Amino acid sequence: MQCYRVLAVPGNIPATIGKLYISHSKIRHLQFSDFSEMPGLQELVLFSSGIETIENNTFKALNNLKMLEVRNNKLTSVPRSLPLRLEVLKLGGNSICSLNNQDFEGLTKLRVLEVQNNLINTLSFEVFSSLPNLQTLILNSNGMHTISGLTRLPNLKYLSMENNKLFYEHFFMHFPNLQSLRLAGNQFVRVPPQLPKSLFSLRLERNHIRSLRARDLRQLENLSDLNLSGNQLSSADGLHVATNLTSLDLSKNHLSAFPQKLPLKLQRLDYSHNQISRITEHNLKGLGGLKHLFLDNNGMIVFENKALQWCAHLSNLAMEQNLLTSIPLGLPDTLTRLDLKGNKIDHVGVHDIKHLKQLQVLNLRNNKLTSIDDGVLDSLPRLRHLYLDGNPWNCTCSLLKVRRLILDKGTDIKEGQCAEPPYCRGERWMSSNTMLRQCENSNISEKGKESKSKIKVSEVSNRKPHMDDDDEDYDYDTEY
Repeated sequence: MQCYRVLAVPGNIPATIGKLYISHSKIRHLQFSDFSEMPGLQELVLFSSGIETIENNTFKALNNLKMLEVRNNKLTSVPRSLPLRLEVLKLGGNSICSLNNQDFEGLTKLRVLEVQNNLINTLSFEVFSSLPNLQTLILNSNGMHTISGLTRLPNLKYLSMENNKLFYEHFFMHFPNLQSLRLAGNQFVRVPPQLPKSLFSLRLERNHIRSLRARDLRQLENLSDLNLSGNQLSSADGLHVATNLTSLDLSKNHLSAFPQKLPLKLQRLDYSHNQISRITEHNLKGLGGLKHLFLDNNGMIVFENKALQWCAHLSNLAMEQNLLTSIPLGLPDTLTRLDLKGNKIDHVGVHDIKHLKQLQVLNLRNNKLTSIDDGVLDSLPRLRHLYLDGNPWNCTCSLLKVRRLILDKGTDIKEGQCAEPPYCRGERWMSSNTMLRQCENSNISEKGKESKSKIKVSEVSNRKPHMDDDDEDYDYDTEY
């Protein structure tokens, strides 16, 4: 049953109801009588309903309740006397200032607890000591700066404490089966010590980490996903010890060079928004499984021809907003997407891309292109999306041929506007009638000249040569 914009919990609800959703309402107070006639209720959602207070025994009669969500309301404390069969409790988006030991007493079946977007500045982990089966704990965006107390949570797998004010914590070692730890948007200056070996994913973006040492990651033998985006890293030479990494995000740091060694199992590498001016064949050596590589916004000037010779499975390459003047040679023929937006590329020839038979997306926006070889399109049989806007196009008749090829192939295109010649400046060249008329007139004129020439050739062949004839009208070289 779903209810919207009500002023109180509706009465006369069937006793057999299993799920009740009330949202966007104005229910200030909840009490025992509101749910006393719903013994079969298993899921109760009270979302954005203006709830300020809940009496202690309000949910006492709900012996079968497994999921309770009281999100985006005005609660200042955790409801008391919660049903003992509860497995999921969501209290995000309230004004809860503290968590106490008695808040979760008896909830031995609780698996998921969400208390994000509240006002919990300090926290003792001892409040979770009665939750032996807790698997997911979310404490994001509380302004939390101090954590105390040690509680062993043997089944905790997912812990998120993003967007707080934490700067040094060592209690993670007490979660022996933790798989995902999210600490983005805090004040850490180093990778937290003594992290559990069981970690599969570690998110530390938007902190103040300056360096990455081998000892920070050595014990994380199962780590597959590491995100250090938006820190202050100037070096990352300790990465090679995380031998099972498949996804690594080092974007938005201060890195001016690649690490001497990268984990060889990487499939996704994000090095965007750094200061990498040069890519060499040694930077990505051995990364045979790499599928996605992001190098945009680096001020990159040089990209060596053999830089990607090791990347035999690369499908997505992003090099936007750099200083490249041409498409790098020797790109892997496995590419399905190539992003070169915002460089200084002034020419695209068939030889640049003819081997990219799998390419489906080509982005050349905001470069210096004035024309494009029509053979480029014939060389890319699987091309589906072509982005060419933001270039200073010279809309001559040769571009009209490209336009026809694009229409024939059915390629989705963002073509941009003509910069030259003046008579069609500002028009989009895929729909420019001015360019079409100009080229048609030129074509008609050329055909007329060709017809006239053929007539003159026929006349000359039927005449006898005469030395005194005026040959000015028979300048064949000019006519042809």
